[in-house]
Order: sequence, then C-alpha cells, then structure tokens
Amino acid sequence: MIIRLKFFKTIKNTGEILNVIQNFDVSGELFGNGDRNKIKLFDVEGKKINIKSFKIPHLINKVVYKYFRKSKAKRSFEYATILLEKGIGTPQPIAFLEKFSWLGLLNSYYVSEHLVTDLTYRELVEIPDYPDGENILRQFTRFSFGLHEQGIEFLDHSPGNTLIKKNQEGNYDFFLVDLNRMEFHESMTFEMRMKNLCRLTPLKEMVAVMSNEYAKLYVEPEQKIFDTLWKYTADFQEQFHRKKRLKKKLKFWKK
Repeated sequence: MIIRLKFFKTIKNTGEILNVIQNFDVSGELFGNGDRNKIKLFDVEGKKINIKSFKIPHLINKVVYKYFRKSKAKRSFEYATILLEKGIGTPQPIAFLEKFSWLGLLNSYYVSEHLVTDLTYRELVEIPDYPDGENILRQFTRFSFGLHEQGIEFLDHSPGNTLIKKNQEGNYDFFLVDLNRMEFHESMTFEMRMKNLCRLTPLKEMVAVMSNEYAKLYVEPEQKIFDTLWKYTADFQEQFHRKKRLKKKLKFWKK
C-alpha cells in the first residue's frame, strides 16, 4: 500500500493528526448522515477538526484517481488553499491523505478546521421568515457575484454548501464547503454566472431578490437577469425531480 499525505504549510502537530486519520473508523464524533461520504469531528490539542472520508471509488475510478485525475481529497485541499489566497471564506485546510493499492485509489481523507456557524443557505429556503433573511440573501448574492468576478465557478453551489456566520459588525461572512468540484476562469460569461446560481432555491421570490441584488452590481438589466436565472432554475428543478421519480421507480422494481 502507498500512502500520500500533505499538510498545510502552517500546521505543526502533524503526528497527532496523522494518528487521528489512521484511527478514523474507530473514533471520532459522526457529523451529518454519512450517506455517501463520512465526516467525523475530533479534538486535537484543544481544537476541533473535521475529517471527511470519501467513499471508496468503483473500479474504473480507482485507476482514474491514481493515474489521470486528482482525488476528491487532494482537490478539496488545493481548492481551499486557492480560495483562501483569493480572500474567499472556507474552513482552514489542514491536510489530505490518500491510500493506494497496486490497482488504484482506496481511501482518501480531507482534514480541515471545524467551523461553527449560524446557518447555511438552506435555512433561507426552508424557513420563509428566517430572521434578517432578505438581508442575508442580498449579502449572499454579493458574495456570489464576488466569486464570479474572480472567475471562480463553484460547481456544487447548492443550499447546504455555503456556511453563514454573523460577524461583529452585524454583517454576514460566507464560507464554502464541499470543494472538490470547482473551476477557475479568467472571466465568466453571463450564462455561466446564471447557471452557477440555478441550484440554490426553487422559490421564485428568492430568485427575484437575488436578481434584483445582482443587477445592482452587473451590466445586464434586472429583468434579463431574473428571466435567465428563473429559466435555468426551473430547468434544474425539473431535471432534479425527474431523477427522483426515476429512482423511486427503480427502487420499486428492485423490491
């Protein structure tokens, strides 16, 4: 077995963190439901750290992740580093570890500081009267516009992947998680920007607020932004629910 391990440049307690990763299966506090990938929390020298264990890939991807493409853990680590360099919020990266057999990738882990926040974007969708909700949504839209201006296409820009924390000035800070699918461009077209926002909410009134705020910062008129974003949102929702219906049918036939 081959093990590849890399730590963030400022991390000192490497031995203890390596020990925690190696004992991942038998220790730690489970965080979330662990349906696909499993996340656990650990205390290391008085600091809470978050370790994400990625699902072991199927046969073809075992080979792909060894020879042709970076693993999800490595991409998460590298993208977090890039985001921090660009001034974009994300939990502090600590390390990633990969285990390989002769055939390909087996286990992989991404380690970061565990960030305690007030909410995610999802609460804005699920709780219509969330306190200060419209203000948070408008600040989130400005945050997303800032990503686009820097050419950052966060491909998993979905409700649970932005953590939100109120700061001492009474405004809100935003932190991206689940980072393994990102692309970096010199610039982003209008269509790319709107497609990047279409997975966030099925609620037309939220799309209207986001369109209004985005229009204050961008060259296109508000109505065009709303019409385009709502079209992509409706298309995504239809595709999403079509897949859910198909999965239900497949589960029924399996029974």
